[in-house]
Amino acid sequence: MKKVIEVEGMCCARCAERAEKKLRLLEGVSGAKANYRKKLIFVESDLPDAALAECVTEAGFEVKNVRPRKGIFG
Repeated sequence: MKKVIEVEGMCCARCAERAEKKLRLLEGVSGAKANYRKKLIFVESDLPDAALAECVTEAGFEVKNVRPRKGIFG
C-alpha cells in the first residue's frame, strides 16, 4: 500500500536521505522517497501507520499525519 507521511523538522536534502534510509531498513517497506520542501515522505509498505510513524520519529522528525496516497498514479 502506498502512503504519505507528513512531517515537521525535515529541512534539507540530508534530512530527507536520513528519513528514507531509516524507513528502508524496516522489514515490510519496499520503497521510500522524501521531499523536504513539501515535508512529505512517500512510502510503499504493508506495515501499520503506527510502525511507520515510530520509525520516522526515531529518525528525528515529528510525524503530523500518515495517510493513504491517492491519485491517478497512486
